[in-house]
Amino acid sequence: MMTVRAVNTCSIFRSTASSPLAAFHCRFYHFRSLQFRPSEQQLRRHACFRGCSVHSLVDSVLDELHAMRKRKRVSAKVGVSGELLGDKLEKQVLQRGFLLEFKKDTERVLLAVAQRPDGKKNWMVLDQNGVSCSIKPQQITFIIPGVENYDHTEISNFLQKAQDNLDPTLLEFAWVELVEKNKSFTAEELAEMIFGSAEPLESYCAHLLLSKDEIYFSVQAAKGSRSVYSPRPTVQVEELLRRKLSKEAAEKELYEFVQLLMSAKAMPLHAKPPKSSWTVDENVRQKIESLQAYAIDAWQDDDQKKTAGTILMAIGLAKTASSAVNLLIDIGYFPVHVNLDLLKFNIRTDHTDEIISAAESLLADSFDLDEHNRKDLTHLKVYAIDVDEADELDDALSATRLQDGRIKLYIHVADPTRFLQPGSILEREASKRGTSVFLPTATYPMFPEKLAMHGMSLKQGEVCNAVTVSVVLRSDGSIAEYSVDNSIIKPTYMLTYESASELLHLNLEEEGELKILSEAATLRSQWRRQQGGIDTATLETRIKVANPEDPEPSINLYVENQADPAMRLVFEMMILCGETIATFGLCNSIPLPYRGQPQSNIDASLYAHLPEGPVRSSAMVKIMRAAEIDFRKPIRHGILGIPGYVQFTSPIRRYMDLLAHYQVKAFLRGESPPFSAGQLEGMASIVNMQTKVARKLSNVSLRYWTIEYLRRQPREKRYHALILRFIKDRTAALLLVEVGFQASAWVSVGSQIGDEVEVQVEEAHPRDDVVFLKEVIR
Repeated sequence: MMTVRAVNTCSIFRSTASSPLAAFHCRFYHFRSLQFRPSEQQLRRHACFRGCSVHSLVDSVLDELHAMRKRKRVSAKVGVSGELLGDKLEKQVLQRGFLLEFKKDTERVLLAVAQRPDGKKNWMVLDQNGVSCSIKPQQITFIIPGVENYDHTEISNFLQKAQDNLDPTLLEFAWVELVEKNKSFTAEELAEMIFGSAEPLESYCAHLLLSKDEIYFSVQAAKGSRSVYSPRPTVQVEELLRRKLSKEAAEKELYEFVQLLMSAKAMPLHAKPPKSSWTVDENVRQKIESLQAYAIDAWQDDDQKKTAGTILMAIGLAKTASSAVNLLIDIGYFPVHVNLDLLKFNIRTDHTDEIISAAESLLADSFDLDEHNRKDLTHLKVYAIDVDEADELDDALSATRLQDGRIKLYIHVADPTRFLQPGSILEREASKRGTSVFLPTATYPMFPEKLAMHGMSLKQGEVCNAVTVSVVLRSDGSIAEYSVDNSIIKPTYMLTYESASELLHLNLEEEGELKILSEAATLRSQWRRQQGGIDTATLETRIKVANPEDPEPSINLYVENQADPAMRLVFEMMILCGETIATFGLCNSIPLPYRGQPQSNIDASLYAHLPEGPVRSSAMVKIMRAAEIDFRKPIRHGILGIPGYVQFTSPIRRYMDLLAHYQVKAFLRGESPPFSAGQLEGMASIVNMQTKVARKLSNVSLRYWTIEYLRRQPREKRYHALILRFIKDRTAALLLVEVGFQASAWVSVGSQIGDEVEVQVEEAHPRDDVVFLKEVIR
């Protein structure tokens, strides 16, 4: 039998085989689209909910279906007069064969059929997957009304029907009706209202709609598996809808961003979008910045962290920093060898336009306060010796032999303070940086490059302003006389350590001054050892990386032996300068950053059995005490074997050296020092932190590129390694001589500290800072 009812050319079909649910869907949408004409008051109150009330709809539907209802197992009406909340929460006694919904775990909700009691309160159930388990009463979320002796094999079919008939828009219309009357209700009563029946299927559909609803209704009261709901106030619903729309917009935005990422990942390397393209759109830029912050564990707030985690999960990656790094590399935003620490430590890599402009102004219109108080030393032969890649030169050396046979040494130091007044914009910028940063891939100078290179740096063949520390040595290497003067010099040679060592080896007659410098260095080294100084010479790795943005950049690695004659020479002259400035400061009561190192109780004879060089140095450094600093008077530097020490020779590269220059030069002009001891101490506490960060960054970057260098070498390549010490059992700390790199490996029985073994690199992973070595047994 089929009934056909026509209303305004729209037909609603209902056969005797049709479910009340299907019939109501037809009627509901028919009335919704054709019959409702809400009042002006309703329009004002519910404008955001499709502009109509369903009051007449619900009444019409309930009236029309009233005659067809045959309630055999459940009787529930919306808003029964005088019905108490407690009646609605009347406990439903669970029995064998009942169909129920229960929470399997935090994420899964299943249907099951009750089998039998399990103890006093628990029940054994057979779930929709055919799995039998025991559940607690609090796990039960809903008992489907009117079901007895249910066959668990029918659960899947029941679930499918329920899912097919879920329509969340029904809740919107029900809410409009219920909020008008402020009525509370149960799931069965809602089923009666929107489906015209509280049969098991319809009741469960209503329960599902309510359990998933986050907008229109809230639980007013609950007892066991029974819940009573009430409509949320209009203002609250409007706010929740606003949040929902915002969430949906965010999800859409996330989806589009993920598609953008996936597209970039799939592109070949040469076709990937440039880094700048990811910052054009504000939303894209924020998400990329969130990923970058996540990659370096430096998110600004929880929202940024959550955004990055959501993106990684959406793209199918683990929520880890390494996942973010690899993703940013895959899309071309990060180069393959991105320096994460450079980002993490927020190192200043560029100078602002304001700073560059100030530097250019200084170069164009500089004034030398000490112009008429400089000693002319341009007659001296001047050697500037530094590493090959040095961009600016801070110091240079001269030497003469006096008529009495004593050696007179000159340590010339660049004079950047002639450009800079304390408190100037460039001086303040230098204080914020603390030091120049030297990496295998780049140098980030403390001062703008043009000012440092063309204004402050010593230059071969040109007259340069300097501060010269001159020292006359006694025959034992101690200081006999000294002076500190503003000067002008004319550097003769700009030498690398290699070329200086070669000149020393050639022993050319015309380079007698260089030979005198070498002789003086030997005297100073012997004297310092007599004073308790310790030789810490070792191997030092230097790396220059060309085109670091390339996936396979060129790596130039070379190892410097600090025992090299030219390096020894420069090292001794720098220590001599530091000792002299400390003595000068003490005699004239100048507040300076006096550095010292408490004398460690080191008996050098205990290490005499170890080979001189890296092995012995490594053993002695392990027991040295930390350095100290005083700003009023010198303190002994036990490791160097001198009574005091002030870093003075790198004012273009180190801010603390620059401060020492300010103090000394003020005294030379007859002025009071610009900074008190207390002021120096406060400034040093900040600068030293910046210096530590720069040093760590440099060391980490050097280690990364050394491991990358090892990774590229043939697997069969062998390296000579010195055993520095044993870590545990036969696992030893090794120094790879060819690369100046320390790592650990198991060594065979019989090997001792100081022995040389051969090793091969089995694995090298620079990003993970991992190197596995294996001894080659001969």
